[in-house]
Amino acid sequence: MGDNERDWAALVQAVAGSPKRDNSAYHKAMAEARQAFEAAEAALAGPVQVKTKTKRKRSGEYVVKWTFKPAK
Repeated sequence: MGDNERDWAALVQAVAGSPKRDNSAYHKAMAEARQAFEAAEAALAGPVQVKTKTKRKRSGEYVVKWTFKPAK
């Protein structure tokens, strides 16, 4: 086994042995985004366009505002 193969094997073992990242907040946010699009399409009776506005508050919160309009 060459040095490159040993390095690759060590990398794979390190990745496999590392703790898995908790993606539950990401999955929850994506589910809420899908629900918001569905609700907007139902309320506006068809396809929608979305405009986003982001802001970081002094408290450290990151705010995303979504504005839905009927698609042209």
